[in-house]
Amino acid sequence: MHLRLKRLCELAAVFFSLVKQDGLCATVRRAAGFARRRLKSKKGRFLPSNAVLDSQRAADFSGWPHVSICVPVYNTPIAFLEQMWNSVAGQTCPNWQLCVADASDDEHSYVGRFFENKKNVCYCKVENKGISANTNAAAHMATCEYLALLDHDDVLAPHAVYEMLKAARKTGAAFLYSDEALFETDIERPITGHFKPDFAPDYLNCCNYICHFAMFKAEAFRAVGGLDSACDGSQDHDLFLKLSETFVPVHVPKVLYYWRVHALSTSGGTGAKPYVAAAAKRAISAHLTRTGTQGTVQDGLFASTYHVDYVLTRTPLVSILIPNKDHTEDLDKALRSIVEKTDYPAYEVLIVENNSTQPQTFAYYDSLSHNAAFSRCRVLRYEGGFNFSAINNFARAQAKGELLLLLNNDVEVINPGWLTEMVKLCIQPGVGIVGAKLYYPDDTIQHAGVITGLGGYAGHSHKYARRASGGYMFRLSTVQDFSCVTAACLLCRAEVYDAVDGLDEGFTVAFNDVDFCLRVRKAGWRVVWTPYAELYHYESKSRGLDTKGPAKERFEGERRRLKQRWGDALLHDPFYNPNLTLDREDFSENDVLPKEEPV
Repeated sequence: MHLRLKRLCELAAVFFSLVKQDGLCATVRRAAGFARRRLKSKKGRFLPSNAVLDSQRAADFSGWPHVSICVPVYNTPIAFLEQMWNSVAGQTCPNWQLCVADASDDEHSYVGRFFENKKNVCYCKVENKGISANTNAAAHMATCEYLALLDHDDVLAPHAVYEMLKAARKTGAAFLYSDEALFETDIERPITGHFKPDFAPDYLNCCNYICHFAMFKAEAFRAVGGLDSACDGSQDHDLFLKLSETFVPVHVPKVLYYWRVHALSTSGGTGAKPYVAAAAKRAISAHLTRTGTQGTVQDGLFASTYHVDYVLTRTPLVSILIPNKDHTEDLDKALRSIVEKTDYPAYEVLIVENNSTQPQTFAYYDSLSHNAAFSRCRVLRYEGGFNFSAINNFARAQAKGELLLLLNNDVEVINPGWLTEMVKLCIQPGVGIVGAKLYYPDDTIQHAGVITGLGGYAGHSHKYARRASGGYMFRLSTVQDFSCVTAACLLCRAEVYDAVDGLDEGFTVAFNDVDFCLRVRKAGWRVVWTPYAELYHYESKSRGLDTKGPAKERFEGERRRLKQRWGDALLHDPFYNPNLTLDREDFSENDVLPKEEPV
């Protein structure tokens, strides 16, 4: 039964990426049918209990901010219009205003009549000049401190305004966003949820993961010029990028918005709408220009995703640090893949010999010095016992590079641009560490970023997923912000490595990379992962944890050390949504959603 549920969760996780590519006709009929079968017993699973909703309605909202909800309307079917309006009118918090800009044609004149005499509604009839201009017209009527965007065929959860204004009041944030779900007809039977990370700027450069429900201060919206008609199709993405340049958005990890799937909606897929991709590239390119970043925006690995190819303005020396004990066949495969495939021109390789016992190992080292192909390689001798952290700290002291690449001896480079991509990212302002995409030999995922809290400590994102998978919400196929990446292939600025005193030698084998990345992030640097640096990692898929004898004692001691240092913070990874499970590495939904907070 557990395996069946796991498979169902995997299918749900890829649904969103399929619907983006295939559109309504193919994907919704397949995946929505599956989802309905699975969720039959979970009716209304994202909605608070009636008791909680009633307690919200009874709260005192004096002193709370107000929000103007902006809706551009165009030929909206009356059933959709009624459902949208009822979702707003039924909000548990009354501090809202609905601003409707109606661009419908004469055949849909009922829209204007529908909003006559409606409480808290500002309505205007406008010429249809596109989604951005129409939304700006709605925002022009707004009188509240905050603005929020609502599509004319979508639905708000009954506690949406309450939760967003509660977070705004608590944090004073100028820009907030929530989780959302797809639905067809009934929000109590959603197709799937979209559970987002906290603000992830590198992810936002690759796709509009923020989407709905977004709320921001009216003055901030007007300061950036509102929505830009030049980006129609990706106007929200453009707006969020502009706002994020000044304000760090606050994430409210609750499903507060329901995005309707139907043949004419953007949730039905963008594959047949090339103008959307063109608009997104314009939006991202404009963001790069405004922030003084040199790079070009390219199509990503999947529809609706993009890749920023940063300009390599300089080529800093990279010191590649490889600990090694015997296993010369593995080491030779790693070294040959580096020298034969790497297109990055400036690197050195420091092989750290650690207590090898086989004569052929030393013969191999000697052969390197006589082979011109390996002229960049040096062999260092570390004579202490095995301690991964100490070995790398020892090598760092002798490294000449501005950047340090920690690399296992059991990897093999796949794509020539792997190191160039990692360097381009690592030299971007604010980036301290970059990780790579690692595969098992059977082309399943070994590493695609590390999430803290999985299994109580830390685990790998999308472990065992197929190599060709886009992942949950494209998180396996876009440049990502993570809390940690594995030291099996980790690029770091040398200045950052030194500033946090390198790896903690109290972690001899396990969790040294997790602790290191967390300390780097605590120091204010970002940890980024890229799918455009690909390597095989020949670590055994069945290795498991150290569960016997001294290895078990050492592993348990390092787990305790990690827990003592970071405590409950391990369980709250900002780049992993609390509505997702900590029991598996596949981004499946929690069997039990977080407890409802008291009013």
